[in-house]
Amino acid sequence: MEVLYGLHPVEEAIRSGARQLDHVSVARENSDARGNPRIARLIDLCRTAGIRVALEPRDQLTRLARTDAHQGVLAVVRERKFLTIEDLLAPAPDGQHRFFLALDGVEDPHNLGALLRTADGAGVDGVIIPERRSAPVTATVAKTSAGASEHVRVTNLVRSLEQMKQKHVWVLGLDERGTPDYTDFDFNTDCVLVLGREGAGLHDLVKKTCDHLLRIPMAGQVSSLNVSVAGAIVMYEAMRQRNQAAAPPAAPKPAKPRKGLGS
Repeated sequence: MEVLYGLHPVEEAIRSGARQLDHVSVARENSDARGNPRIARLIDLCRTAGIRVALEPRDQLTRLARTDAHQGVLAVVRERKFLTIEDLLAPAPDGQHRFFLALDGVEDPHNLGALLRTADGAGVDGVIIPERRSAPVTATVAKTSAGASEHVRVTNLVRSLEQMKQKHVWVLGLDERGTPDYTDFDFNTDCVLVLGREGAGLHDLVKKTCDHLLRIPMAGQVSSLNVSVAGAIVMYEAMRQRNQAAAPPAAPKPAKPRKGLGS
């Protein structure tokens, strides 16, 4: 059973509709609307969305969440139906270029959750995660990502990247010894950004599969950034470039009238 806990993650999951919730459990001790206006708003939101609300002892929520940091709210998520690589590679209906994220061995649940949240915010079209050597999508991941945890699970990341290359998707690894700088790459094409393990980076075979290895230039003594920070930087650069390319050209400003001598 997969659960999602915390006021903000549960509320965001309800509003987005991205996750199908079986029901929402609220700690009986927190159900007094006068003392807990946020709980009251959440219950109203559930009723509007047609989601059943159950009042349960706080200890029961702690047992299901395996933590007491649930803020008196827990959602039980219905069984997830994962997408496949073939689903991701289906032609975009609007003909726009697609941007994917692939994670090569990110094992920290907080990093995984942060990357999924950033991918959602940056308009990434799909996240590819290997079944082995990766953090599972636990309640901790779901809480960190605030519900934005839709992704594709694959058994072999290299094979999946090769499939993407066959469909003319550029495979871009992030590596501190790579070239060019990430700002010098044109993201206005179908591409997938591949991020490696915490501290160790990309596996050798994954690195060899990449068409380009991009780097983030570092000005200080630290040679690399945390994987979730590095991923966020590149994802938002890709979004900036794509938004800029899609924006209509700015109208030229009218020339200011020149003042003649003596005017």
